[in-house]
Amino acid sequence: MQQNNNEKKSFQKFVQLWLIPIVITLFLIVISFFPTVVEKYYSTGLYPTISKLQRKISGTLNFSIGDVFYFLVIIILLKRFIKLIRLIINKNARKNIGKFLLIGLRNILWLFIYFQVLWGLNYYRTGIAHQIQIEKADYSKEDVELLVCDLVQKLNTIRPLISKDSLPQPSFNEIIKEAIQLYDTIKPTYHFINYQNNAVKKSLFSNVSHYIGFTGYYNPFSGEAQLSTDIPKILAPYIVCHEIAHQLGYAQEDEANFVGYLVCSKSANLYFQYSVYLDLYKYAATELLMMNETNTHNWELNKLVRKDLKDIRSFFLSKKNNIEPLMTALYGQYLKANRQSKGLESYNYVIGLLISKKKKFGSI
Repeated sequence: MQQNNNEKKSFQKFVQLWLIPIVITLFLIVISFFPTVVEKYYSTGLYPTISKLQRKISGTLNFSIGDVFYFLVIIILLKRFIKLIRLIINKNARKNIGKFLLIGLRNILWLFIYFQVLWGLNYYRTGIAHQIQIEKADYSKEDVELLVCDLVQKLNTIRPLISKDSLPQPSFNEIIKEAIQLYDTIKPTYHFINYQNNAVKKSLFSNVSHYIGFTGYYNPFSGEAQLSTDIPKILAPYIVCHEIAHQLGYAQEDEANFVGYLVCSKSANLYFQYSVYLDLYKYAATELLMMNETNTHNWELNKLVRKDLKDIRSFFLSKKNNIEPLMTALYGQYLKANRQSKGLESYNYVIGLLISKKKKFGSI
């Protein structure tokens, strides 16, 4: 009788500790291969409720809960790493290494589950292309070159209207506030882009952002969008709109870029329009280079635009360090793990969406 009770308890413990997280993990992996299911039942079903609740909670505080969470995770990981080293060094304790690693594996399983349920499944949705009924189709060098010409024209038209000299320097708080308001004004045009319970914060890690390699990021565990304040101001409008797109469930980088473009390009504020077209020009010019095509249109840019691009390039060159490439490479691997096979080049895929939109609607 006692043996049966022990076996029952042992089985219950196995189910609780291992079988449940393994089954949930396998279910999430399988469901990720069905984008239309993810889109219908998660991205436009369960996820909006989860994200609104997250933002309602985190938005009540004026500091980043997610950054505090990340800091605590880093401390815990360091402590766990130190403990593992001690177990390896101590001969008498080495027998506990297996148990230690199994606990770590189980924690990773649960972390994966929380990540996928809170946001990660959005990587596998049909997304913005499906919603505005355009195709993520292949494109040619000629398509990219024509897009570059369109962007040059946009930049040359907008930049002199903003200022005849240096760009204005609005506060980051003003930029964040206007981006949030802008999302509200485009609801009639894009009914599926519905942003409520805002939670956009200035990152607590801004001072080290150039070592980590970010200008903005989304925290899926708190629902907050973060903006680095150690960047040229003109980049901030598009970055904020990009990160809000992540909050709305557009997980893939090209889609977040595209949603950011849809929003910024509709702004009555020329500063916001200029921010998005400046960034898109860099993506398009980079795409031409990747196609082994020289960008001869750079000298067609207004001298003020060329100066702005030079200032931005000089700023980031001044922040160059040996740690950032490693962190950037790790993030590239993270993107690949989430089915963005080109890693960091996934950001550039917004070019394909822009070209598809132009072919369908006649303009960008």
